[in-house]
Amino acid sequence: MIVATYSIAACDLDAAQWGVAVQSKFLAVGSVVPWAEAHVCAIATQAYANPRYGPDGLALLRDDLPAAEVVRLLVGADDGRDERQVGVVDRHGDAASYTGTACLDWAGGRTGAGYAAQGNILVGAATVDGLADTFEATAGKPLAERLIDCLAAAQLAGGDRRGQQSASLLVVERGGGYARLSDVVVDLRVDDHSRPVEELRRLYALHDQLFGSTPRTAWLPLDGALRAEVAERLTALGFKSLDDWAGVANLELRVDGDDAIDPVVLEALRAAASDLDSPA
Repeated sequence: MIVATYSIAACDLDAAQWGVAVQSKFLAVGSVVPWAEAHVCAIATQAYANPRYGPDGLALLRDDLPAAEVVRLLVGADDGRDERQVGVVDRHGDAASYTGTACLDWAGGRTGAGYAAQGNILVGAATVDGLADTFEATAGKPLAERLIDCLAAAQLAGGDRRGQQSASLLVVERGGGYARLSDVVVDLRVDDHSRPVEELRRLYALHDQLFGSTPRTAWLPLDGALRAEVAERLTALGFKSLDDWAGVANLELRVDGDDAIDPVVLEALRAAASDLDSPA
C-alpha cells in the first residue's frame, strides 16, 4: 500500500487543537494517513504506509514521550522502515519527521514549531516547503483553515507528481466537537475527486456553516421588523418556530433563545424561503 502523498501534522497550542491534512493520488487517503488525539498528538503515516504507526504512536504519546523519541521507537521496531514516512507533533508542539531511504523520489520532510510536513513521490522539495512556509505564515487563523491553506500551497508548488485524487482534514480538541460532547472538531474526507483540495475547502465551508459559531456579540436582535420577517419566512416554510426549522436544517447548534439570531442562521433561512419562490 504505497500512499504517495504530502501531509502536514500540526497543532495550535493556544487553541489546544491538533490536526492532520493530507492529499494524495491514492483512493481515500483519509482512511490511512491521519491520526490525532486531543492533548496528545497528531500523526501522519504514509509512503509504503504502516497503519500501526497511528495507534502505536498514540499509545506512546499518551505517556508524554517526545515526538522525536516516538518516531525513533516506531521506525526502530519496523523491518520495513526504509520504505516508511511519518510525521509527529506531540502535546507540547514539538515535531519530528522521518523519511526512509527507499521512499520514492522526491521524498523528504521539514519540521518547525508546531508542525511536521512531509511528502513522497513529489514533483520536488517545493511541495513540502509550500506546506511548511504556509503554516508558518498563517499563525492566528483557525487550525483547520491553516491546514487547508497548506495543502493548497503545496499543490500549487507541484504536489504529488502522479496527480490528485483524495484529501482529508482531521482536527481534534477536548470537548471542541459536536455539541461540545466530542473531541472531533473536523473530520472531512474527499475520497475520489479531480480537484480534492478544492473540494475539501468547499466541504469545510459547509461544515463551518453548520457547526461553527458566531460570537454572540455579532448576533442580531430579534425584534421589530426582523422578528416579523423571520416569522413570515418560517410560516412560508411551514414551521411554527425557529427551533423547529433549525433542527430540520441541521442548524440547531446555532440557535439559542428567541431574543437574537445568528447571522448565519438568518442567511440560511432567507435562502430557504427564497427557494420557494424560485421556478422549478
